[in-house]
Amino acid sequence: MSKINMFGLRRVVGVGAITAVAAIGLASMGAGNAAAGPLPSGSKVTQGVDGTVVKISRTGEAAYPVPSLANNGAGRAAEVSGLVTVTAGGASGTLTTGYIVGCQVDITGLEGGLNASIDSSLSLGLDGSLSFPLAPGEAVFVPLGTKTFEGGVASVQYKRQGIEVQQCGGYAQARAFTTVQTEGNYVIKSTLYGAPFSLN
Repeated sequence: MSKINMFGLRRVVGVGAITAVAAIGLASMGAGNAAAGPLPSGSKVTQGVDGTVVKISRTGEAAYPVPSLANNGAGRAAEVSGLVTVTAGGASGTLTTGYIVGCQVDITGLEGGLNASIDSSLSLGLDGSLSFPLAPGEAVFVPLGTKTFEGGVASVQYKRQGIEVQQCGGYAQARAFTTVQTEGNYVIKSTLYGAPFSLN
């Protein structure tokens, strides 16, 4: 059974916490790897030892840098949209989707799990945007939503969701991530990453 979760205009449903990621040893950020606007679609197929095939697809992704509402010179913001779909061969599991955001950090090769320490500094703005502090040299996972599924199919869609970084004071970059983990005796965990883009 297909389950679709729609995130409305600059509004988020079921916001998760931010997961902090160590940025030690990562290079300083240069120019963005993708310009504002539509971003490339992507997909990833993973086969488990029991033959179960998990496919993650991301389509219609776009990112548009916008002025920070703080208007203090240290904020970086963007609006993001996209549709994430998973097919898992009838298996049950969990889909988590969101963005890795870095301040003056090259996140191109930054990949990792969602089991690091939890940062409680995430806040929801009056306009529905996700706002959080981020110092130079730091990067965080920002989940937009988590969806449990049965029957092997699930989707998450979001439209013009605001992401705002405070206290950065430098160049900021982000990229999408989607992690799927199945349940049962043979667990499959797979993550699809998107193209990096710049925040304003």
